[in-house]
Amino acid sequence: MSTRNLLAFCFALSAIALGGCGSSEQKAPLSAGGHEGASATATAPKGPHNGRLLQDGDFSVELAIFETGIPPEFHAWPTQSGKAVPLTDVKLRVELTRLGDRREEFSFAPQGDYLRANGGVHEPHSFIVHVVADHQGRAHEWTYESLEGRTRIEPPIAAAAGIETAIAGPATLVDSLTLYGKIAPDPGYQREVTARYPGLIRSVQRNLGDRVRAGETLATIESNESLQTFAATAPISGIVTARDANVGEQSADRQLFTITDPSRVWVELAIFPRDRARVKVGAPLEVRAADGAVLASGKIQRIDVVAGANQTITARASINNPDGMLVAGAFVRADVAVGERKVPLAVNTAGLQPFRDFTVVYEQVGDTYEVRMLELGEQRGEWAEVLGGLESGVRYVTANSYVIKADIEKSGASHDH
Repeated sequence: MSTRNLLAFCFALSAIALGGCGSSEQKAPLSAGGHEGASATATAPKGPHNGRLLQDGDFSVELAIFETGIPPEFHAWPTQSGKAVPLTDVKLRVELTRLGDRREEFSFAPQGDYLRANGGVHEPHSFIVHVVADHQGRAHEWTYESLEGRTRIEPPIAAAAGIETAIAGPATLVDSLTLYGKIAPDPGYQREVTARYPGLIRSVQRNLGDRVRAGETLATIESNESLQTFAATAPISGIVTARDANVGEQSADRQLFTITDPSRVWVELAIFPRDRARVKVGAPLEVRAADGAVLASGKIQRIDVVAGANQTITARASINNPDGMLVAGAFVRADVAVGERKVPLAVNTAGLQPFRDFTVVYEQVGDTYEVRMLELGEQRGEWAEVLGGLESGVRYVTANSYVIKADIEKSGASHDH
């Protein structure tokens, strides 16, 4: 990270911290002791089943999310003056309002000594809870916040921290095979220079490694027949990669210079026999550096029909090399696409973060970011298939998501109900 980016990141974290301190009072519970983090949860009254105790006069409801050995679901225990009331005398409803104004409603029915909700509570357990209990002709209502994995960051601070987002949607997962090989000159971008007429080499203007332009004189030669001097010129622009011309020698019909244009090269890759059927002409490939960074891309253009001495078969691809970073003779590795599958929903793997026992991304709604626990399928390259936990079309964090994670951890947001 550059000094400038490091300073911007430190500033962003400091600003997030200040913003978090300033916003905690604004997120005070609406009623019944709501919370956003562990400190707020500690102030909420608890019942004997370790659930949140909602009180209205002498009537109370203890509400808890039970998730031991089963998918999370609401359980409730109504009491009056500290004593259990007949469950059939209580009509209980719970409405959850999630980030983005998504709403879920639950009704309850007696089961054993408690009321059980008619559906599960999916992760994250982050929402505003509205509870209505009808008992003996009277409605008791409570509203409180139960938030986790959520933080708010102002846009300028998010920009300074380098936070980037994208829209979740379909993607193509590419199955790749890693092959190893080397860079070679592209024969179509290489020329050999000979004398037009046999003669005596009078001068040599260019040496091995020199860069030349098309039409530039490489050497002058005196014809043996006419005794006239003529120039041997560069047929293309490029670099002198071979020279076999010296003053005073006869040119004869031999090769005097080789000019190579390095703006395009061959990648020659070795295919083991077991993988031969998987690699096809036209398959896309990416040439990568030792650290995994993509140096160039192209397509397989030809595959040899004769195996080499080590029984591997050579596949070749012509690669654009405008900056000359791929040097002939250098060993490389390449990821070759050998199959692909389109999926309806995927996220960029750069946005994935660990959160409790889950792999998550952070959804963005306005200035607010909240964790989304993912059920993942296959991961290929930069994409991970999403089977559950995220809706298509939502905006999620793709770059520097660790900043969101760090701010949530700093706030101490809990998983307590």
